[in-house]
Amino acid sequence: MNAQNTARVIEPEQETDSYRSPPHNLEAEQALLGAILVNNEACDRVTAFLDPSHFFEPVHARIFEAASTLIRAGKLASPVTLKTYFERDETLKEIGGPAYLARLAAAATTIINAEEYGRAIYELAQRRKLIDIGSEIVNNSFDTPVDLTAKDLIETAEQSLYEIAETGKYGQGFQLFGRALTEAVDMAASAYQRDGGLSGISAGLRDLDEKMGGLQSSDLIILAARPAMGKTSLATNIAYYVAKNYKADHQPDGSVRILDGGVVGFFSLEMSQEQLATRIIAEQSAISSERIRRGKITEDEFHRIVEVSRELSALPLYIDATGGLTIAQVAARARRLKRQRGLGLLIVDYLQLLAGSAKKASEGRVQEVTEITVGLKALAKELKVPIIALSQLSRQVENRDDKRPQLSDLRESGSIEQDADVVLFIYREEYYLGRTEPRPNTPEHFEWQETMNRVTGVAEVIIAKQRHGPTGIVELQFDASLTKFQDLVKSDHLPEQFN
Repeated sequence: MNAQNTARVIEPEQETDSYRSPPHNLEAEQALLGAILVNNEACDRVTAFLDPSHFFEPVHARIFEAASTLIRAGKLASPVTLKTYFERDETLKEIGGPAYLARLAAAATTIINAEEYGRAIYELAQRRKLIDIGSEIVNNSFDTPVDLTAKDLIETAEQSLYEIAETGKYGQGFQLFGRALTEAVDMAASAYQRDGGLSGISAGLRDLDEKMGGLQSSDLIILAARPAMGKTSLATNIAYYVAKNYKADHQPDGSVRILDGGVVGFFSLEMSQEQLATRIIAEQSAISSERIRRGKITEDEFHRIVEVSRELSALPLYIDATGGLTIAQVAARARRLKRQRGLGLLIVDYLQLLAGSAKKASEGRVQEVTEITVGLKALAKELKVPIIALSQLSRQVENRDDKRPQLSDLRESGSIEQDADVVLFIYREEYYLGRTEPRPNTPEHFEWQETMNRVTGVAEVIIAKQRHGPTGIVELQFDASLTKFQDLVKSDHLPEQFN
C-alpha cells in the first residue's frame, strides 16, 4: 500500500448534497507529521499554537501528541521510537499499523514548510469550532431551557466566539529585547508630551496622579473601603474626568490615536443607572443628591441640572447596571464595548457582587473570588486598559483602635491582593470621630472639637500596594453632601493672610 492509497483509506467519504464534511486537510496533517518524524525541530515551529485537538484525523492527533511528548522530554521522535506506542493501536492497524509511521516519514520532503502546514491545520480547526458553535446556537434556540432568555443565549454565543478569538491567537512568543525597549521609550515620550508628565490616564486628582503616574494600561486597580467611605464617589469622579477629557486623533489608516482621557465603561452592580446618574449630576452641579431626589431645588438650580445633564449626555461614558453578572459576562460586554465604541477605562462596582462559574462557586467563595480577580487581571491585559474594581473590606477594621485599612482587611484577601497591581484604600477619620462625640462643655469635648475641625472634609487615599511605584497616603478634599473628591488645598499653599 503506497502513501496515496493510505491517504484515501483514512479520508472521509466524498461530500454529497445531504452531508457536508467538516473542513479539513489530511494531506497537510500527513506532511506536517512526516516533517516532524524526519526532523524533530519541525515540532518546535508549531507547538506554540498547535495542539492535538486541532487535527481532524484522530490517529494523526495521537501521533502528534506522542511525538511532542517525546521531544519535550529530550528524546528522539521517529518511526522507530514511536512504533512501540502504536503496535496495539486498533485504528492505526486499519491503515497499515506502525508501518504507516514509516510511510509518513518517507513521504516527507522538508521542514521549511512545517509552520505553514501547522497554520493550515489550525485554521481549519478554528472553522470546525465555528461550525460547532453555530450548531449549538441552532439547537439551543430550538430547545431553550425555561430559565434562559434569548439575551442569555446571545451572551453565551458571544462568549464562545470570543474564547475562540482569544485562545486562538498564535502569540508572539519570545521577542527581541530591543522591541520592548522601543515600547518603553515610546511610553516615556508620551508621558513627556502629556500634560502633567503622566505615563497613564489622569484620574483628575493631582496628588494621586503624582504618586501613581496616572492609571496605567493593563493594571488591575483595587479600590477598597468600608461602607460610607466614598468608594463609588471616587470611582464616579474618576470616570467623569477621564470621559470629559477624551481626545482622539483619527489616523489616515483608519486607526484612532488617543491623545488624552478615554472612553469609560462602568459596571454598576449595586446602584441603578438613575442613582448613579444622580450622583454624577450632584457632583458636577454642586447640588446635593438628597435635594435632587426630593425635588427641593430652586428654578435656577433646576436649569443648572439641565445644563449639566446636557453636558454629561455627550460624554463617552457607558453604564451597565445589570445585576448578578458573571465574570464571563463582564468580559464579553467589555470586549463588545471596546470593539464598537473603544475603551480607555473600565470600572466594576463592586467586586463581591460579581459571580464566577458554577464550578468555582461550588468549590467555595474563596475559589470563586480567585477566578474573578484572575479574570479581571487577564481582561485588563487583553484589552490593554486599566480596570478599577471596587471592593468591600471585612468588619475586622471596626474592631481596631486605628481604623485605617490594611491589606489583610480585604475580603478573600489572598487572591485580591495577589492579582492586583495597585490596592487603594479610602479612610475618613471624620466618619469614625463623629460617632465618638463626648459630652458637651467638657475638656474632652473641646479636644474632640479641635480634632474634628482638623479632619472634617479630609479623606485619605492609602496606596497600600503598587507594583511600579511607591506606597503612601494621599490626602483629598471630600464633600459628603455632593459625594465629590477634589485636590486638598493645604494650609501652607494658601495665600498669605493679613489681619
